[in-house]
Amino acid sequence: QVQLVASGGGLVEAGGSLRLSCGASGTFFSIGAMRWFRQAPGHSRELVAGITRDGDTDYADSVKGRFTISRVNANNTVYLQMHSLKPEDTAVYYCTAAATLHGGTTYTAWGQGTQVTVAS
Repeated sequence: QVQLVASGGGLVEAGGSLRLSCGASGTFFSIGAMRWFRQAPGHSRELVAGITRDGDTDYADSVKGRFTISRVNANNTVYLQMHSLKPEDTAVYYCTAAATLHGGTTYTAWGQGTQVTVAS
């Protein structure tokens, strides 16, 4: 089983920057694709960015050009560098990981989330 712990959230002014991180730990064979989701009150959960184990990335149109997702496979950590933050970026940000267990099964693990608040 995989545990994901996200950190790096906080309160910033509009136009500011934050870097989120999320590390995977526990018992697993490998970690595949990792993603960041976010959810704000009154809004559906939204896929923000994803990255494959090989480093291929994709972004929601709303964050493209402002956010960068990256990962370090050696310690199973994914990052989200956020620049030019807007009030509409305010949300709880969750990381996920496609975890393959030693038995060969794969499932999506979710982290606990970290709050990002951008002052308006």
